[in-house]
Amino acid sequence: MARSIAFRDALREAMSEEMRRDERVYLMGEEVAEYNGAYKVSQGMLAEFGPKRVIDTPISELGFAAIGVGSAQNGLRPIVEFMTWNFAVLALDQILNTASKMLAMSGGQISCPIVFRGGNGSAGQLGAQHSTAFESLYANIPGIKVVSPSNGYDAKGLLKQAIRFEEDPVMFMESELMYGDKSDVPDEEYYIELGKADVKRTGRDVTIVSFNKMMKVALAAAVELEKEGISAEVIDLRTIRPLDWMTILESVKKTNRLVIVEEQWPFGSVSSEITYRIQKEGFDYLDAPIRRITAADAPLHYAPNLVAAALPDVPRTVKLVKEVMYQVK
Repeated sequence: MARSIAFRDALREAMSEEMRRDERVYLMGEEVAEYNGAYKVSQGMLAEFGPKRVIDTPISELGFAAIGVGSAQNGLRPIVEFMTWNFAVLALDQILNTASKMLAMSGGQISCPIVFRGGNGSAGQLGAQHSTAFESLYANIPGIKVVSPSNGYDAKGLLKQAIRFEEDPVMFMESELMYGDKSDVPDEEYYIELGKADVKRTGRDVTIVSFNKMMKVALAAAVELEKEGISAEVIDLRTIRPLDWMTILESVKKTNRLVIVEEQWPFGSVSSEITYRIQKEGFDYLDAPIRRITAADAPLHYAPNLVAAALPDVPRTVKLVKEVMYQVK
């Protein structure tokens, strides 16, 4: 049996189920306890687990990230919530210089099983300092894993996997705009392996790859293209590192065309890595250059017209697909 629940509820279920199973798991972050979470993801968890396992922190990302990293290296399995990944840059020293490197620096003796999670990317008119998408930045760091789900079903399975089984630090990128989105989530327990992309829609003419909330753009573009006789296969990466480029390659072998839709800035982005991998391993299967649509190469401004101009949308994605189909002069 499955229930239709909100994205935030799927995340809460994942954390609560793992906390009931393993007393080493705990949650900490700003407003996660008394306020029930800035986005109500942790609603009710303080009442169930108590203040020793659902911990409100000061506004000090570097400080509580360091506590989480230290406790992970000493046998606990912390979940650290950042109110937004934009604030996590203050904790980058702990993530980059300690969490990601300790396994290598200790000769394999000390792992760091910690999950950092929170809202990522744009969420409307929040200004440049609250609107950055960080997947490619963290995916550039060896020793950590990066997850960026597009729906509640995937989010729950991936988060449970990260909390329970992963011995490496996991960066779990959510979207503030998706916390209220509904998904069918089964009653029975399930886990989703990290590093496995998912074909959300099959097609024959072009492959569209995306992740997180840009999957809405990719899937909506596929619907519009279908009206014009173009069959698009849509792949949800789900995990950015490790990157499942083989699923993309197998799709391109069938469709011979690839378009990537992402919210990153263009330079050194996820689409840059995908493009390199596919042209290297699948050049002979391509009937057109790989194309991508990304965020504008600039900070995201507050004005709604500039937000709309900066981010990928359905019309521009449809136009790009038609270009690789050689249907636009």
